[in-house]
Amino acid sequence: MLKSKSAGFIGLVVLGLMAAPNVYGQGLGNSPYSRLGLGDYNPNLGGVRQQGMGGVGLAAPNSTNVNDINPAMLYYTGRTTYEAGFNGQYKTLRNATGTNKTGSGTLGYLALSFPISKSWAASLGLRPYSSVDYESNTVGAVTNDNSGAQVLKQQRGEGEITEAYLAQAFRVAKGLTVGASASYIFGSIDEVVSTTVVTPDAAAVTDITRSAVSDQLHYSDFAFRGALHYRSKFNDKLNYNVGGVYTFQTNLNGTRSISLRREDAEGVVIEEQALETEKKGTATLPALTQIGISLDNNKTWSASLDVAHQQWSNFRGIGGTSAATPLNNTLRVGVGGEFTPDPTSVDNYFKRISYRGGLSVSQMPYRPGGATLYDRAVSWGFAFPMPSATPLDATVLSLAFTYGQRGNTNYSTLVENGSSRQVSNVKEDYIRMQLGVTLNNRWFIKRRIE
Repeated sequence: MLKSKSAGFIGLVVLGLMAAPNVYGQGLGNSPYSRLGLGDYNPNLGGVRQQGMGGVGLAAPNSTNVNDINPAMLYYTGRTTYEAGFNGQYKTLRNATGTNKTGSGTLGYLALSFPISKSWAASLGLRPYSSVDYESNTVGAVTNDNSGAQVLKQQRGEGEITEAYLAQAFRVAKGLTVGASASYIFGSIDEVVSTTVVTPDAAAVTDITRSAVSDQLHYSDFAFRGALHYRSKFNDKLNYNVGGVYTFQTNLNGTRSISLRREDAEGVVIEEQALETEKKGTATLPALTQIGISLDNNKTWSASLDVAHQQWSNFRGIGGTSAATPLNNTLRVGVGGEFTPDPTSVDNYFKRISYRGGLSVSQMPYRPGGATLYDRAVSWGFAFPMPSATPLDATVLSLAFTYGQRGNTNYSTLVENGSSRQVSNVKEDYIRMQLGVTLNNRWFIKRRIE
């Protein structure tokens, strides 16, 4: 992951403190809200097709892309399909006192779907489950000290949790399919809280040391998801679809290691003492309920509405700052659709392009001062079929874009160690891009020689 962090940050902060002892500063990392829960959580919003439609498509079947948002719809992917997604994002973060800009680029997901029989299909894949990337710095005076000393408190975290899954779909009746997936969730999160005290008589930056508590969490366990989908028609020109997915609450096994260490101003460890080594524990992952409906004409357009509810109030972490803040249940609503003017057009390539768009609004699980924070976004995307397509294989390049805002810059009351203080919330303005490559091929065809 690409990060925009200032080189020699500690040295610059210390020099600034020595020149102006009363200055207050805060540096924001990639995503301050990733301090909460398991980090920036990926709430099963599908691949590049769904991202271009506002993260919806729970009930919208498609024969070209891997639809891992709802395992029951794997049945509609008639050819072996391989799909890879690549993510990029750029953010502007601001609070009441300052702003920061940051960007990142990552591999989004990998998926492979294949039909097994006329009524049975399966897929396997790899995708991000959550990510942690934040850094915050608070500068203030030392309590009950008249020497002019300043204290810098730094909190930072990084890490990723990944999901590897196997999903299957079965057609059980006309128009009705059911599906299920089993996932192996694994990854690590590293969090550090450090304190640096700077006195006016410090001769140089190299003379300054800091104390830090390092908290390392490692997760590995299984999670399960069930799904269904029903498709029928109002008439010959209009079909309707209903889909649902339930992700079961999971107790995720993990280990926690805590150490106390002393570092120099550049972060080099001088000495370290283990306080806790690979202590076993569990983190409770909340259940997720998703329901969707869609309409289509089975040829050129589809429109979808998805609603999701997640019980974040049941989340329990193993420990560390990710478990310190109670979370609340969330609701997400998204609408979107896609339009392909003429998928079979020979003379006009632009009529074969799929155009997508969508809107979404979701609650965030963090409620500072009891106030609800929202994530609002608008999405759009395109699917470009390659001209080399044949009845046996095809390649599609897809693009999805999302512009959104989450959080606000209002002040709220933060309670720590029995004392309260007013702090500003963080607002994120972000733009995300996803590039998807989809390869369709018909496998296991018996060749004939005439």
